[in-house]
Amino acid sequence: MKQTEKQNRMRARRREAKYMDRRGLTSLTIIVSLFVFCMLCAAIGLAVLGVYILEWTGVMAEARAEMDMGAIVLFMSVISLILGWVLVFLLIRIPLKPIHTLMMRMNRLSKGDFKARIESRGILANHPAIRDVNQSFNMLAEELEHTEMLRSDFVNNFSHEFKTPIVSIAGFAKLLKRGNLTDEQRIAYLTSIEEESMRLSYMATNVLNLTKVENQTILTDVTAFNLSEQVRSAVLLLEPKWVEKDIQLQLDFDEHTVEGNEELLKQVWINLVDNAVKFSPCHGEIILDVTEGKDTVSVSVSNTGPEIPFEKIDKIFNKFYQSDESHSTEGNGIGLAIVRRVVQLHQGKTTVVSEDGRTTFTVELPQKVI
Repeated sequence: MKQTEKQNRMRARRREAKYMDRRGLTSLTIIVSLFVFCMLCAAIGLAVLGVYILEWTGVMAEARAEMDMGAIVLFMSVISLILGWVLVFLLIRIPLKPIHTLMMRMNRLSKGDFKARIESRGILANHPAIRDVNQSFNMLAEELEHTEMLRSDFVNNFSHEFKTPIVSIAGFAKLLKRGNLTDEQRIAYLTSIEEESMRLSYMATNVLNLTKVENQTILTDVTAFNLSEQVRSAVLLLEPKWVEKDIQLQLDFDEHTVEGNEELLKQVWINLVDNAVKFSPCHGEIILDVTEGKDTVSVSVSNTGPEIPFEKIDKIFNKFYQSDESHSTEGNGIGLAIVRRVVQLHQGKTTVVSEDGRTTFTVELPQKVI
């Protein structure tokens, strides 16, 4: 019932939005039509005024004596048309100026100038339809500019992230090729090659996963499974990372079942736990908790370490964004983007709290996906 009421409200809002858009376009069309009509009336008025002046000065009487009335009417009609065309040509730019401005800014966008913006000016600047178009364009330009900046940063960062393990693999391979190594050295070099290869594989998998979930609009392969067990499995999968940093983990929660895409949600917990390990200091602490509410299940992953600045919290889920601008930590800004998109597909929500030396990510999911 709640879902039906929500859908009905959404349909009502969409109908209202369509009605408002249609009404705004209709009123704008009427205004432009009235403007053109007024220009034509003004042209006819000028022609009539000219005839009156000619009649008053006596020029018309002389013209009637030399020309027939049909020629005079034809002459005045041509004059009226010319005057009307000149007036419309000169003044129609007033209502069409916003459209001309929009076209010019769109041309700038198409050429890669994402700083193009529209500033509302003129008689029709405050009209709802024109104002909505301007706001929509500016939002589009800002989003494109932001995406372009993120894309550029991603190319630079990702190239660096890929180059580092490739150089390491090539270097250790050359050392192995030379020979004359002890068994311990050979094992150490092979271990490093294995670790760097897995690192490359992890980054490539994350990119593919992000592409997959971004293009997915419908949640498929929904099954019921043990969420608590899945969270524990994600922790065990990353055991080498948190053991290396001697991080203390606290997992104390009951068994909880949820409906969803098991494979996609597995990526959520792996990315959140990996993120917590990455930003936790050596000998730090990570707390994982699973709690059940009314028709929902929440999973929280909390770690000690540097706090996320308040102004950056809204950006950390953007793809390619890295809160650590010094790039001193591993990562490419994809993991949290995957988390947000997967949670959205499950009709859930993700929140972040970072204060008092602790950062907590909380994912709230419906127990049953409708």
